[in-house]
Amino acid sequence: MQSRNDEVDHHLIEKKVGSAEILKGNFLHAYRDTVLLPNGAQTTREYVVHPGAVMIIPLLDNGDLVLERQYRYPMQAVMVEFPAGKLEPGEDRLVCAKRELLEETGYSATHWARAGICHPVISYSTELIEIWFAKGLSLGKTSLDEGEFVEVIQTPCSNFFEWCRDGTITDAKTLAGALWLQNWLSGAWHLNWVK
Repeated sequence: MQSRNDEVDHHLIEKKVGSAEILKGNFLHAYRDTVLLPNGAQTTREYVVHPGAVMIIPLLDNGDLVLERQYRYPMQAVMVEFPAGKLEPGEDRLVCAKRELLEETGYSATHWARAGICHPVISYSTELIEIWFAKGLSLGKTSLDEGEFVEVIQTPCSNFFEWCRDGTITDAKTLAGALWLQNWLSGAWHLNWVK
């Protein structure tokens, strides 16, 4: 359970006593903070500040899913994942989800449902990803960013879940999406769809 109550969690909370920026890139900023531990000792914590992102679980009318295959340089591999993209400063998350789905896959959707939030790397990044479902899809034209190369694929849910099980899909956000999808399909979790 996530808690932000300093009085209840005082025995766990670390307090920042100093900070140094160690990298300022075009996309990410990295910091090394000096923190006071609950026992009074000091140590350092290095972390990356991320602007946040959205991920979309696109559902075709026949029940298939829209996924992407994309080369991810840090992994040196082509990864299978749900469409996703980073938030622009001040951008509404649903607006971002609609934009990213269209840009990366060429699809637009008539119905949207917010599922929840995933923090994919809590040990060293501030990144959060808001998970959205999209249905009522119609295909248009992609508009990829310069230097972005994506292969859009469609697959039945049964194949998708098997890829999650057998290690074909290892992307954390997509695995979090699989949890939401599986529970929604089973009727255990509900979504509030909006047009």
